Amino acid sequence: MPVKKAKKPEEKIKKLSQLEFEKKVIEFAEKGLTAEKIGEELRQQKIHPKDYSKKISQILKDKKIYTDPDLKNVETKLEKIKKHFKSNKQDKRAKREKDRIFSQLRKIKIYRKIPTK
Repeated sequence: MPVKKAKKPEEKIKKLSQLEFEKKVIEFAEKGLTAEKIGEELRQQKIHPKDYSKKISQILKDKKIYTDPDLKNVETKLEKIKKHFKSNKQDKRAKREKDRIFSQLRKIKIYRKIPTK
């Protein structure tokens, strides 16, 4: 006869108010996280963004602290490759990759209508 396991008592998760949720989102944004990373962080804390009326990106746009995650990720990748290529001039693949990522960055900026430098 199979033995039944005792059920664990479920933790009661107190739902935050809309204002508390927005404060938490802004707090994470000030740490330098993008909207997608903020969502991951909130889910780890058992706070589900879909339970609230505003999206994370909309909260950040209202406070004027929104950065496009695609743009930020590509810029970070380009900086890493530039750093590598600077110390490894013989690496032809890195040179090609640097050119490819730079082109990708330009395309994103054109699409998002962000002025290029």
